[in-house]
Amino acid sequence: MSDMSGRKLYMGIDLGSVSLNIVIIDEARDIQAAIYQRIDGRPLIILRESLEGLRKEFKSLDGIISTGSGRKLVGHILGVPDVNEIVTQARATCYFYPTARTIIEIGGQDSKLIFLDRDEQTGEPIVVEHVLNDVCAAGTGSFLDLQAHRLGINIEDFGTLALRSSHPARISGRCSVFAKSDMVHLQQEGTPKADIVAGLCYALTRNFMTNLGKGKSFPEPIVFQGGVAANPGVVKAFEDLLDLDPGGLIIPEHFLIMGALGSALIASMQGADQALMISRLIQSVREALKREEDRKRVAHLKSLISPEADQKTVDHYYGIELGDQLEVFLGVDVGAVSTNLVLIDAHGSLVAKQYWYTRGEPVETIRHGLEEMARRIGPGVHVGGVGVTGSGRYFIGDFVGADVVINEITAQARAALHLDPDVDTVIEIGGQDSKYIRCEQGRVVDFEMNKVCAAGTGSFLEEQAVHLKIPIQEEFSDLAFSSKTPADLGARCTVFMESDLIHHQQAGYSLNDLTAGLSYAIAHNYLEKVVGTKKIGKHIVFQGGVAANQSVAAAFENILGKRLTTFEHHNVTGAMGAALATRDRAPESTRFAGFHLKNRPYELKTFECQKCPNLCRVHKILIEGELNSYYGSLCGRYEKG
Repeated sequence: MSDMSGRKLYMGIDLGSVSLNIVIIDEARDIQAAIYQRIDGRPLIILRESLEGLRKEFKSLDGIISTGSGRKLVGHILGVPDVNEIVTQARATCYFYPTARTIIEIGGQDSKLIFLDRDEQTGEPIVVEHVLNDVCAAGTGSFLDLQAHRLGINIEDFGTLALRSSHPARISGRCSVFAKSDMVHLQQEGTPKADIVAGLCYALTRNFMTNLGKGKSFPEPIVFQGGVAANPGVVKAFEDLLDLDPGGLIIPEHFLIMGALGSALIASMQGADQALMISRLIQSVREALKREEDRKRVAHLKSLISPEADQKTVDHYYGIELGDQLEVFLGVDVGAVSTNLVLIDAHGSLVAKQYWYTRGEPVETIRHGLEEMARRIGPGVHVGGVGVTGSGRYFIGDFVGADVVINEITAQARAALHLDPDVDTVIEIGGQDSKYIRCEQGRVVDFEMNKVCAAGTGSFLEEQAVHLKIPIQEEFSDLAFSSKTPADLGARCTVFMESDLIHHQQAGYSLNDLTAGLSYAIAHNYLEKVVGTKKIGKHIVFQGGVAANQSVAAAFENILGKRLTTFEHHNVTGAMGAALATRDRAPESTRFAGFHLKNRPYELKTFECQKCPNLCRVHKILIEGELNSYYGSLCGRYEKG
């Protein structure tokens, strides 16, 4: 028997990416103990501590089932059966709500949609269909955690603040990292914080309904469980979007621990041949921790080799003196993260460049950049033409008076082929975009861009550098090159990588090992999510802002077994390609509006595009009172071709 009263006791253990949940029930299926604990990258330590706490009241158990993403690990260590979390979630839900037809489950890093029915003869619950989120934080609790941190709001107060909003802001439920751009725009427009928070709740909800629901109806009764069910803002968003009355979404009393509860219920049905002593379970976890400690330094990646010549990247460069007489071509690259300006001469040589952070203000960035450029070059320089590229190319093209407007693939390829005519593969990684370009005989024959995911972009490194408190430009690569045992972090969502970093830190990996591991991780993410099965050639050029991180280039070289070439001005190759394309076409007279655009009138109007689930905030641009263009749609459907 399991305790002095002779009761039989059953345990369910749910180990997820964010939390460990343990439930003990008796033979009457009443809960005798329940634990919800964030693991903070220490799953086995938290498991051991939790079991040690339970041993004070319970000596042995009559059955244990593990579930969750870590169920195999727990099952192997403790020598107990494991059950898929879809089954355990459904079991607990149907025990408390026998008529339930739909389960919405959203945790820290996982979300699930489960459709239920019941066997007419046995009355047992049947999982008719289920869908899991992909490896992305956009539809999970981590999405809200990250945005709450950015807004300086305690996550516990997040939902309450959302309920104060009467006009939730429209925010795209895309990558958690890229949602930051939407929030910057909203804050700059003076949107109340309550409306932004409510908009984030709706964004998460729409993401769930679109990516997991895929247009299906959600039969009632609908049960909402998992950690995010504690957020009243998300609950309200689901009730609104599912057309439910207030209170129509069922929130179980034990919404946090339904997976563990379902495991315990299954354990009570199966029983056990002999009692499971909790002291023995604790010892098994201690032995597993010791084994992990013994092997933690064995599995690691190959160290990164620093290049012989240390190439420093500069944001501003002028190879021209004030007062020089010269005809030039201006290239502009307007992206979500940076805005770049270059001047090239008639031979295609770069004579000036400026790299600015856009910070959600493309117009002001361009104005300021052109004013600064005019001040540095003087009146003797004549602009023979202007080329514009980047995500804001049509709007800014109209604003500055562009002669040529080209897409980013064309611009990056044009610059690469100019600098190295033999190039066959271009790896370009910027702040929010990454591109693969394949060339043959001086022409683009294939290309691919990242989907709406930050994992293979500069934002990935910036987010992790912030977590590790490392200056991304000054120290990152130096630390990575000093590592002898780079951590193998794999290819992970930018947001989920944080828990992996914590786990590796607590396993003894140094800051050097983690930065080297992150250099590998961005390379693996790029190759997995952008290149896929496409061919990487032998003559590879590395472009974009991330190419400044020489440790990332070294990681690519180790993975591919091939050498990469990085040009001096790799961070402005998009603008350079636009300038070269303009020089190639040699306009008879330029449309350039000049370097001084402070008084050039423009008007910005915004509307929401509802033609796809991204719900982009599209900006309608009027210059000098006339409609010129649109920008802001991810798919570019409003852009002029």
